[in-house]
Amino acid sequence: MIRFDEVSVTYSGTAGPTVQGIDFEVPEGELVLLAGPSGVGKSTVLGAVSGLVPHFTGGTLRGRVTVAGRDTRTHRPRELADVVGTVGQDPLSHFVTDTVEDELAYGMESLGVAPDVMRRRVEETLDLLGLADLRHRSIATLSGGQRQRVAIGSVLTPHPRVLVLDEPTSALDPAAAEEVLAVLQRLVHDLGTTVLLAEHRLERVVQYADQVVLLPAPGAAPVRGTPAEVMAVSPVYPPVVELGRLAGWSPLPLTIRDARRRAGAAGGLRERLAEAAGGSRERLAEAAGGSRERSAGRAPHLTDTPASPSALAEARSLSVRRDRIPALRSVELTVSPGETIALMGRNGAGKSTLLSALVGLVAPASGSVRVGDLVPARAAPRELVRRVGLVPQEPRDLLYADTVAGECAAADRDAGAAPGTCRALVTDLLPEIADDLHPRDLSEGQRLTLALAVVLTARPPLILLDEPTRGLDYAAKARLVARLRALAADGHAIILATHDVELAAELAHRVVLLAEGEVIADGPTAEVVVSSPSFAPQVTKVLAPERWLTVTQVREALA
Repeated sequence: MIRFDEVSVTYSGTAGPTVQGIDFEVPEGELVLLAGPSGVGKSTVLGAVSGLVPHFTGGTLRGRVTVAGRDTRTHRPRELADVVGTVGQDPLSHFVTDTVEDELAYGMESLGVAPDVMRRRVEETLDLLGLADLRHRSIATLSGGQRQRVAIGSVLTPHPRVLVLDEPTSALDPAAAEEVLAVLQRLVHDLGTTVLLAEHRLERVVQYADQVVLLPAPGAAPVRGTPAEVMAVSPVYPPVVELGRLAGWSPLPLTIRDARRRAGAAGGLRERLAEAAGGSRERLAEAAGGSRERSAGRAPHLTDTPASPSALAEARSLSVRRDRIPALRSVELTVSPGETIALMGRNGAGKSTLLSALVGLVAPASGSVRVGDLVPARAAPRELVRRVGLVPQEPRDLLYADTVAGECAAADRDAGAAPGTCRALVTDLLPEIADDLHPRDLSEGQRLTLALAVVLTARPPLILLDEPTRGLDYAAKARLVARLRALAADGHAIILATHDVELAAELAHRVVLLAEGEVIADGPTAEVVVSSPSFAPQVTKVLAPERWLTVTQVREALA
């Protein structure tokens, strides 16, 4: 269905090809996962299928890409629209109408689908993706995850033979991600739809793939094979695979179920951990907690919530309405210096709204918010930026210069930091980002990294991050975790709104769960996520009922 013949793509102003030696085939009715570190050209490969590369992006494409027999060199994207449905990393750039229902219908209108067929397909898609309650909502009022589901739905309604998806679950909560992947599985198995997708959160998708195509490094030839074969050699891999490597399992497990069976076997990982902890349930639980604290740079047995006589930020009975819709209801939150809090919950639960209230972008309908001695919605911007910094879901909102170097120089000036401070942060998080690149030419993960560096340059006492790992591979995420831990150790408070349960397990002292704008749980990470089937990390699920959260803990306990 999709065929790459020795494809390379070179963009103007770059030293060499972004991708080269791309030679593989995606058979009809298969789901193929495109994996690899940030910035290796996955989005470029996907764009070549829809014709966006090079017809809209520019650059030079050598070789040949065919989709259902059509050569993308001679067929522009509009001439492939009846065959290929594409969802990029940025759902906002995908939308052309104002409401959910209109957006789902637009693609079919463009292709001349009959009105009665359009109506039926819209209803089916609303139900498939859990969008029925949002059908009349303005897209501008939706959360990032809700927008992502609408974008996916808008390419499903025309019933394309090929789906090309770039990070399709990056903004989705765990349950919504499972729903979307279940829909894709149904399309592949029942209708013979061909799916090519790129995703950094491999723990969500790798077990569903028929094949994995790995781009190991920029410009390197791809590695292709079954998921287990590729994960054995891949530089990027999910926690369950990392746990399998640590335990010496072969073949490597791809699912929680398989890993649980291996861990529970005689002489398996669960027994080894019990022996390492002295054999008792009490000492095992103590080892898990202590290991986690050591990995976070703290002494074992100390409280997870740093003690402080004064809070950096507080919300009291906070309620917020957005477009006449209740977004937060009577929220209570206290944030102490040195504390890292993960805000979690379903898409549309109010996580981004709470961050926006803390930085003054939305005013309370009732209740109060304070950051230090400031009321954010009434504070002067110059005063507020010294107290709190926000990295939003859409990092381009912070970026306005023509080059990476320009952004970094402006960040240094605005923060009163030494020249080169911001650039050093960028290099630390993602070393391959060049100074002369325009921010719009960066991948989503690279753009997010630049926005993070811009905010962290000012080192505000309160740092707010909205989905900070979108587009980041595991290595980049580990570097981000190390940087944030260092800031927390220096007394900065960090609040991150995230659907990345692995990030929360690795980094957060506390988890605050939101549902329909209300706080439904607030406590130490181990207590909150272990009791939740949706928000528990992979290691917790594999080694339950003991409270292990990360592979790092397990490795340290065995050592």
